[in-house]
Amino acid sequence: MSSDLQQYGYVTSGIPRVVVAGTHSGCGKTTVASGLMAALTGRGYTVQPFKVGPDFIDPTHHTAICGRSSRNLDPYMMGEEGVLATFGRACRGADIAVIEGVMGLYDGLDGTEEGSTAQVAKILAAPVILVVDTEGMSRSAHAVVQGYVTFDADVDVAGVIFNRVGSPRHRALIDATQTAPVLGRIPRRDDLSVASRHLGLTMAIETGAMSRFGDVVEACCDLDGIVGLARNVSPLPSAAASRPSGTGAVRIGIARDPAFCFYYRDNLDRLAGAGAELVFFSPLEDRLPEVDALYLGGGYPELHAGALAASRCRRDLQRAVDDGMPVYAECGGLVYLTERIRGDREYPMVGVLPAVAEMTERIQGLGYVEARVCGGPRIIERGLSFRGHEFHYSRIDCSPEARFALELARGQGIRDGKDGLHEQNAIGQYTHAYFTDAVATSLVTAAERYRRS
Repeated sequence: MSSDLQQYGYVTSGIPRVVVAGTHSGCGKTTVASGLMAALTGRGYTVQPFKVGPDFIDPTHHTAICGRSSRNLDPYMMGEEGVLATFGRACRGADIAVIEGVMGLYDGLDGTEEGSTAQVAKILAAPVILVVDTEGMSRSAHAVVQGYVTFDADVDVAGVIFNRVGSPRHRALIDATQTAPVLGRIPRRDDLSVASRHLGLTMAIETGAMSRFGDVVEACCDLDGIVGLARNVSPLPSAAASRPSGTGAVRIGIARDPAFCFYYRDNLDRLAGAGAELVFFSPLEDRLPEVDALYLGGGYPELHAGALAASRCRRDLQRAVDDGMPVYAECGGLVYLTERIRGDREYPMVGVLPAVAEMTERIQGLGYVEARVCGGPRIIERGLSFRGHEFHYSRIDCSPEARFALELARGQGIRDGKDGLHEQNAIGQYTHAYFTDAVATSLVTAAERYRRS
């Protein structure tokens, strides 16, 4: 792969790097990974954070800790070359990269390796530190470790951090057996836990607990040993040049506040690279800015429905859609564009899409999506395909005349494998898309057409 990539302007990068993986979800890998980032940052390292998979929430904690945008690395959505390209671009100017895994180390799509932490570790030729929750076991923890070490010889499980060690006696029982280099023994710290809700952990803007875990990692882990592992890596191909910044040919408004906060950083970079100036604003607090198109990401409109209903931006957006402005919305943005949202109470929303959003107590859609544009406004050109992810606790009750722009080869969407409810020049979908260059260019072109009109 390396020689092929070099033909397209790639260079090699030997940045120190390490993957923090877990035996399973809930073992503590997010707190350990975030604590490691905080401890390294506290020692003066410039840390570039990453998250395996499509998650939006963990990267907010990484970004707050490291002061650099955390990037998603997802082979299903990006492809292997996309993982390498994003990794290489993001690591410029960094001293070390810390990659937080997803689920268990070997858990991938449909019971395969695809999209797993193990696959990303292989692509990046990175050593893996395995986080093991030792609650309720002692010597058995080593049997778990041994299984992970030997399951796939191409994955370098280079060390282990034992988490939630209960007492000195518990630690002694664990230490009586040795199966892999031990890089840390972290005691249970319920006082530093991070609260969760229906879509996962609370966002970084709501808690600073993750950064406080840096002191725990500094005290309980072999930080020098971890840095040594991270440095003992081979060069790998990475992108030779950063994406160009926006030329300002068009202005695209990006809703960003506690109600709309789920964006892949690569998507924003691709829009800028295609020529857009990105204008961030808050539908909760601001009037609609002077822009040529809008991108409404996912988030928590249901938690801020009253404020969104009362905001003057809602009326501004109605007028903009009536004027023909291109509006592209995902998940929470889709909910915002409907007529109203039902939960404990009912609130009016923007009302440009012929549908009502209803919050539910159970997950209505979760998993990867593969979409093809089959119609709708020319915000995304017909025939383009992209991949993404859906995760929502709402459902959309559409009018009988509802029209959809996306056909899904994989995923649930709004109804019967269709997504992308559209009206006038606005489209709303449950799919959080990972933009291709063609998708980003299409959005910018739609903004250009509106600007000229």
